[in-house]
Amino acid sequence: MFSILLLLLVTTTTSQLVPVGGDDNGGVYMKKCLDKERDALLLFKAPLQDPDGRLSSWTADKHNCCKWSGVTCNNQTGHVTELYIKHSNLGGEISHSLLNLTYLNHLDLSDSSFHGNIPTSIGSLTELRYLDLSFNSLYGTIPPEFGNLTNLQHLYLINVGSCRVENLEWLSHLYHLEDLQMDGISLAKQNHWVDVILSLQKLSFLRLRGCELSQVMYPYSSFLNSSSSSSSIESLHLGNNNLNSSMYRWLRPLTSNKLRALDLSSNMLDGIPKYLGGLCSLETLYFYNNSIAVKFPDFLNNFSGCTSDTLQELFLSGNQLNGSISEKLWELPSLEYIDLSFNYLTVPSTYHLSNISYVKYLDLSSCKLLGPGFPKWIQTLKNLTYLDLSNTGISDTIPLEFWDMWPSQLIYLNLSSNNISGKVPDLLSNFAKRATIDLSSNNFYGPIPNVPSTLFSLNLSRNKFTGGISFICQIVDGLLYFLDLSHNSFIGQLPDCLWHFTQVLVLNLGHNNLFGSLPPSIGSLTQLKVLYLFKNKFSGELPLSLKNCTSLISLNLGANKFSGNVPVWIGENLSGLNLLILRSNKLFGTIPLQLCQLSNLQALDLSMNNLHGSIPSCLSNLTSMVQQGGFSQDVQYYRNVTDNSFAFETYVDHAMIEWQGDEREFFSTLKLLKIIDLSSNNLIGQIPYGITNLSDLVALNLSRNNLSGEIPRKIGEMKKLLTLDLSRNNFSGRIPSSMSQMSLLNDLDLSFNKLSGRIPTSTQLQSFPPSRYNGNALRVMMNSGDGFILVGAWVLLLAFG
Repeated sequence: MFSILLLLLVTTTTSQLVPVGGDDNGGVYMKKCLDKERDALLLFKAPLQDPDGRLSSWTADKHNCCKWSGVTCNNQTGHVTELYIKHSNLGGEISHSLLNLTYLNHLDLSDSSFHGNIPTSIGSLTELRYLDLSFNSLYGTIPPEFGNLTNLQHLYLINVGSCRVENLEWLSHLYHLEDLQMDGISLAKQNHWVDVILSLQKLSFLRLRGCELSQVMYPYSSFLNSSSSSSSIESLHLGNNNLNSSMYRWLRPLTSNKLRALDLSSNMLDGIPKYLGGLCSLETLYFYNNSIAVKFPDFLNNFSGCTSDTLQELFLSGNQLNGSISEKLWELPSLEYIDLSFNYLTVPSTYHLSNISYVKYLDLSSCKLLGPGFPKWIQTLKNLTYLDLSNTGISDTIPLEFWDMWPSQLIYLNLSSNNISGKVPDLLSNFAKRATIDLSSNNFYGPIPNVPSTLFSLNLSRNKFTGGISFICQIVDGLLYFLDLSHNSFIGQLPDCLWHFTQVLVLNLGHNNLFGSLPPSIGSLTQLKVLYLFKNKFSGELPLSLKNCTSLISLNLGANKFSGNVPVWIGENLSGLNLLILRSNKLFGTIPLQLCQLSNLQALDLSMNNLHGSIPSCLSNLTSMVQQGGFSQDVQYYRNVTDNSFAFETYVDHAMIEWQGDEREFFSTLKLLKIIDLSSNNLIGQIPYGITNLSDLVALNLSRNNLSGEIPRKIGEMKKLLTLDLSRNNFSGRIPSSMSQMSLLNDLDLSFNKLSGRIPTSTQLQSFPPSRYNGNALRVMMNSGDGFILVGAWVLLLAFG
């Protein structure tokens, strides 16, 4: 309130003219911003956290706020007209000081970390034509004062936080509104919301995904004519609302011949009404993730009206469509994009396409009844730029002519997760710029001859490819983001041609027969997030240039022949690491204290090396092993779908981890795995007491070293431990009584130490077999009194009472 009163007392001083160009005789001048508006911006900034320095130019000593980042002014009046600070990572509450920016017509605070209530003062900015508060952490009610924004044309409230609408009546006052997007805002109590929408006669784009529309009892009033529509909406998005087919009664008034795009995805719809076939402008239908359990030809018959002439994009993924892919599909004259993935569709062996199809995008992935033969009819689709046949049950070879059917045309080819065999010929001809090729998880074999120079993503993993990998040196245009050659039989050295890989995010060469030193050019991968070289024969010291890869979150160099010390620069330069695996190499020396600087580290595996010295006490500084939850080790990026559209791609990191005596590969659960494995080295000294502060640790393996002293008394406070292996050391004294609190422990090995005394009373501790206590002198409480277990290397003596 004090800030508001202060603002009302601010007086506007005479604006000064400042030159923006010209010469001494006739320059062009503009007015600098008004003091009142500059002070309003400073008050807006004052309570905010700005970790990225987005508002660093907003300072009192820089008087002309028109030059501040994200601020636009009117050249003639000096009034602030636009405030554009999206993607800013700003945190805090939105200040009421915005009410003094009375000439503001564009306000974009999206994709930030604002919290608190949405200020009602925004409703006073009556000149606004554009308002975007999307993707924040706001809560409370959408202010009904928004109804005062009668000049508003674009309103974006997508996933603003935990917000609701108490009464939607304010929306009917926004007569000029053209674009309304309110994803994630509950409209569950908004009866007659359809009437309100239809009152907005200029509205052309409506997006209400995830708004709980299925809970509305009376979506429209009884006097609304549901058999016809004069709606102005051209693009309508109602996905993720748990709607069933009863919604078609109120959908009809919202759909007219002006409708070009309709999104009904992620609902519970079991079909479509025939009136959708009469929408003569409909170009795009999103109907994925519903529950249509009908034959595909029957579904297609509902488009027998004029929609069949206009439909360009049909997305039906994740339904229960069955039967044959009707040949009528390819006869739709305008159809270019088809997604039938994750259905139960087949193609007859006599399938033949006689008509020319203009389809550019075809996704049949996970239609497992498509195989076993390779669908040669695909080759009649001459205009394809996107083809996904992954996980379709194909068990065949690929016709040689397939590889040059689409010269310089394919942007995306995915044949992964089938049983396709044979050699891969020259890959140069089919692919356009920034192409993605995924042939992973098949039985391809032989060498790779040539690949396009402009590749965006190449995945050849989990096949039987052989030969060298010098073909990667052909990828020279600096567009590569993803390269996975793992789980093959490639041989030879990693060529020193990585200078062009400056954009690569993931490089996975694991599980091959590659050898030699890592080349210096590996330091050019400055954007690299995942480096996976596990289980090869690489040798030599880790190159110093690798410290330039400061974006790394996952570094897995295990199961090789690397030698030398564990580099100190790992801790000094690679501060973002979540995962560090150097196990099973020939590393020596001590564990560098600098590793303790890796506060984000969740998995540290230095096992099976020749390390000596003590365990650094500063390991307790690995704060990620103390905090609940985990950092995501997924890598996300955009890839091309067409020349002018993109898709969001996620790479899920994985790693081979020694887990309870077995080597297991972890994928999506890797982000939850917090482990320290220093086993099979020559470490000496005691377990640092501070290590018991790592309360979120789930696995600790210090076995097969020369550690001594007592087990830390507070080890029982590590209550999330699932596995604890301290075997084959020289620990002495008693097993700490606190270990009886470790109720989640399901794998314990204390064998072959010098422990003595009684095993603490605990159902958990006494459930482990005697072999887990071998080589110690321990007593266990028996029903008839104390039992004495003297365990030697070869003999177990048990005496009662």
